[in-house]
Amino acid sequence: MNQKLYMVSLGPGDVELLTLKALNAFKACDAVCVPTKSEDNSFTKSISYKIVSNALSLLHVNKPVVPVYSPMHFNYEDWVHEADVILETLAQYEQVCFVTLGDAAVYSSIYYLLDIIKEKNEKIYKNCEVIAGVTSFSAASAEAQKALCLGDEELVIKPINPRGKVKTTQILMRPKIGMNTESLGEGDFYTFENMYLEDAKITPSKIQTVKKYMTLFINFAKRD
Repeated sequence: MNQKLYMVSLGPGDVELLTLKALNAFKACDAVCVPTKSEDNSFTKSISYKIVSNALSLLHVNKPVVPVYSPMHFNYEDWVHEADVILETLAQYEQVCFVTLGDAAVYSSIYYLLDIIKEKNEKIYKNCEVIAGVTSFSAASAEAQKALCLGDEELVIKPINPRGKVKTTQILMRPKIGMNTESLGEGDFYTFENMYLEDAKITPSKIQTVKKYMTLFINFAKRD
């Protein structure tokens, strides 16, 4: 069995803001795991279920939908339970989607779950694809027709009620070709050059000299 796990970002709530990659994952999968806050595993209040249902309807396909109880208490035991449900579903179906609102990279449980899945089944972890989505704040900017950042302005994303010491991930954009990156400092850097183009390159460190205009640096927060 060639097991495949898709972690699919659903975007901000409008099915039309789903990416083509997300729709292709729904077409390819055999079942969809959908989080619910209801202890009885119902989807009465689930925004995610509504988006998934609309997407499957648009695609004219029927897929089994598996409820994943997600109480949003930020407890490790809850994430273990969610990961177990995903792995149990993969024991029944060859290709499975798990969905998350917004974008998986921003305040999502996706990477907590992937850490646990990696410990429990590294083969499935290695055969997992995370599919990016439209963030709520990108959609809000478009609705308001106001830019989030222009020129040399900065964009700050922060939790309103942090539960502890705040760690910071830096996204560094718009470098000049030929610039030396020493001034960016040290950290858990990744360099992304010409993403999704023919000569795309991802380097798990900070390159010394910028060679391409479409170069993005991410200095990830140091996590335990």
